Amino acid sequence: MCVTTALVHLCLVFLYNAPPNVVSQRYQRQINAWIYPYFEQNWQMFAPNPESAPQEVWARAATTSAGGTRRAGRWLDLTAQDTAAVRHDPFPSHTAQNMLRRAWSLYSTAQGTGDGPGPERARMLRRYLAGIAAQRLAAHGSGAFDAVQLRVDTTPIGLPGSPGPRTPSSTQILPWWQVTSHGR
Repeated sequence: MCVTTALVHLCLVFLYNAPPNVVSQRYQRQINAWIYPYFEQNWQMFAPNPESAPQEVWARAATTSAGGTRRAGRWLDLTAQDTAAVRHDPFPSHTAQNMLRRAWSLYSTAQGTGDGPGPERARMLRRYLAGIAAQRLAAHGSGAFDAVQLRVDTTPIGLPGSPGPRTPSSTQILPWWQVTSHGR
């Protein structure tokens, strides 16, 4: 079973990286479902793109009553959790540093403007991002919840030596996303 899984994985990664051909075009949906978001191929490990405008991702959970009334919790700074996890660690995890940032970056690129249904890739990345937020909120002790909402604050990088705290230049609040029940 392990050998079969390894061979299937190698074949799918090969088809993903190969120039477009009949097989990769016919099975593109299945190949993308296997590759994204865990096995995406890129060169950013060797030549990372520096952030031009740091973004802070915040999340909050909500419960919906039987009558349809939604009660929202407090905002939790997910980016600050990532920063704290790697701050004094001499060998920080690549996942701890980049999972949330990359998930948001990929989602915002795939979604484009607005938060409508979007393409298939954007919907898949929305579920992935909602799952990250739900997992972090559940670990933080947010109690039972059935929806999450994200807020992203973008702050421009100031000129070297510029004094004072920087304030976000834009804030994007996404709609509520349903998630599987947590904390019950």
